[in-house]
Amino acid sequence: MVIDKNKVLCFVLAGGEGKRLQPLTSERAKPAVHFGGTHRLIDFALSNLVNSGFNKIAVLTQYKSQSLNLHIARNWQMNARFGNFIMVVPPQQRYSKDWYLGSADAIYQCQNVIEDNDPEYIIIVGADHVYRMDFSQMLQEHLNNQADITVAAIRQPIELASEFGVIDVDRERPEKIHQFLEKPQSPQGLPYAQHEVLASMGNYIASARALNESILLDHDNPQSKHDMGGDIVPHFTNRGTSFVYDFKKNLIPGEPDLDQNYWRDVGSLDAFYDANMDLVAVVPKFNMYNKQWPIHTNYTGLPPAKFVFNEEQRIGYAKNSLVGPGSIISGAKVNDSIISTEVRIGSYSEIINSIVFPNVNIERSVRLNKVIVDRYAFLPAKIEIGFDRAADLERGFTVTDSGITVVPRFWGNS
Repeated sequence: MVIDKNKVLCFVLAGGEGKRLQPLTSERAKPAVHFGGTHRLIDFALSNLVNSGFNKIAVLTQYKSQSLNLHIARNWQMNARFGNFIMVVPPQQRYSKDWYLGSADAIYQCQNVIEDNDPEYIIIVGADHVYRMDFSQMLQEHLNNQADITVAAIRQPIELASEFGVIDVDRERPEKIHQFLEKPQSPQGLPYAQHEVLASMGNYIASARALNESILLDHDNPQSKHDMGGDIVPHFTNRGTSFVYDFKKNLIPGEPDLDQNYWRDVGSLDAFYDANMDLVAVVPKFNMYNKQWPIHTNYTGLPPAKFVFNEEQRIGYAKNSLVGPGSIISGAKVNDSIISTEVRIGSYSEIINSIVFPNVNIERSVRLNKVIVDRYAFLPAKIEIGFDRAADLERGFTVTDSGITVVPRFWGNS
């Protein structure tokens, strides 16, 4: 069956508060958090949809959305002449004074968007995961199965099942969903891979008419949590019309073997840090240089990164690192780190295993180890961060159990 992509409407759920990413989310929504030196988290979801050929996209925002709104307005413009759009939709409060009460309620509150576009299929994705995915392949399988809803899932080792929402498949027809298990302790392995389970990725494709009916029923159910995974998918599972899409089937042009089926939920500071560090290896676990499936973002008029001084003990260099445009490494050493745009690093400083957000000023003789520095921070000369946990806590920094220290936005500028 040929897919008419003009009859597909996409919703990006971008209202996440991101409590576990504090203090990075103290001033911005989780999808607006900087990632990889030049991107925001939402760029992955939007790039995947656009690269898949779907150009009618509503971004549902809620929590501290101003920086996210600006990012989309400045960097994600579509040609409306051909019916394409990427628009920001905050809670409309057409039916009540509530904000979005859950992922299903967010779709319910956007009934006018659905009616205006009259889609045959609806794609619903989260805005804060790092991955590449061709949603046209998932939609084709949705059509082949004559499904009402299809849930994207990634294989995970069975011993990690208690950390995820797990999809228990039908033993006779493994592409069908038998039930959804929230962080199960003793799940069954897959019929074709006993040592693995399928964890929900939070991405859905639904037939528009069927989804709309279920959303309306869910809205009238006082017992519902109004959640796509917890309430809407079980509705279709009980009818025998919910299916699972194994992410392992998804093939991306230009993607090397190491990248295949890469997906990271960056919901915690440790997970966020690890996903960033996946980018800096000589052979990265996630390759940002795939021209056939680019992760789009803001391409500014900033000059290239600059490295200056080549004197004894005063050499400006970066090794196994990403350095964004507009940054100047002035007689400093950068190792295994990500330096974002318009960062200044003074002489004799040493940045190790760290992530520096845009517009940070680092003075001379600063040492960082396993540190995330948020935007607009100012690090004075000779300060050392990431070496003494007690000292970092006394300064008001967040320090995770694994030893990652977070310097908050605007620190040192008071």
